[in-house]
Amino acid sequence: MPENVPGIHHVTAITGHVQRNVDFYVSVLGLRFIKKTVNFDVPDTYHIYFGDRLGTPGTALTFFGWPHLPWGPAGSGQVTVISFAVPAASLDYWFGRLRELGAQPSRSSRFDADLVTFKDPDQFQLELVGQASDDRWVPWPEGPVDPELAIRGFHSVGLGVSDAETSRRFLRETMGFQEVAREGRRTRLATGDGTPSSMVELLEDPDLPRGEEAVGTVHHVAWRAADDAHELAWRDKLVEAGRQVTPVIDRKYFHSIYFREPGGVLFEIATDQPGFTVDEAPEALGSALQLPPQYEGRRENLKFNLPPIVVPGTASRTER
Repeated sequence: MPENVPGIHHVTAITGHVQRNVDFYVSVLGLRFIKKTVNFDVPDTYHIYFGDRLGTPGTALTFFGWPHLPWGPAGSGQVTVISFAVPAASLDYWFGRLRELGAQPSRSSRFDADLVTFKDPDQFQLELVGQASDDRWVPWPEGPVDPELAIRGFHSVGLGVSDAETSRRFLRETMGFQEVAREGRRTRLATGDGTPSSMVELLEDPDLPRGEEAVGTVHHVAWRAADDAHELAWRDKLVEAGRQVTPVIDRKYFHSIYFREPGGVLFEIATDQPGFTVDEAPEALGSALQLPPQYEGRRENLKFNLPPIVVPGTASRTER
């Protein structure tokens, strides 16, 4: 069996309003806008990326800008919750900040950790969990949130499934995850070293309607591969296990394979390299429209058809 995937690489969701999305994830959540490109399969639409200062794997949240789609809601066969890791001592700050900025947060606890729950402008459910690791996170000192309080990257993703057992068996027996906790119909499993960004929760609900590709839903969750050889080994393992797996696809910033787990959630395995600085210097990330080579000839036309994006200024950090 290949070495385990170490954790989450990125999560990709769908937004209906790119500018509103940028305003929220930068100005409210304090993530850095790290890449402005196009959807490689639908090149007349945006694909935008947020993360820590460098978009380190495990911190990158990305969005397809697809305003032509109807609104969700998220359902079975989809990621239904994205959880970010924050320092436990920062939760009071975050609750106050989100309430002041109109996000209507609530507080609770789960598996011995406190958390704050709220929704983004497309009404997708987000959580800030007071369990954080700084092992790979690169702070963004110029951001609107003090680095001592800032989001460290992903904590976990929640998968909406009608039957948790088939997904649980696949994650354990094929992908090497370990079950670490269970509460009612919620099961937490972990891969790699079991720290934040390596966890997934199965949220079983037989009555949850089947999710459709729509605004306010997650398109896929990507797991990390150390390099191309690691990814190819996983492709062989997944094919052997009966999964329908795509060939390796060059996404410029990583190489990817895609498949669905038994509950229907679209998984990707993406390589850590080459990363987001392959076409922009660290200090310039997100400052210009970046295109893959196959679309460079259409640059002027795409710039004409894509609406402008204004990234909020970051000069005035708030200390709430």
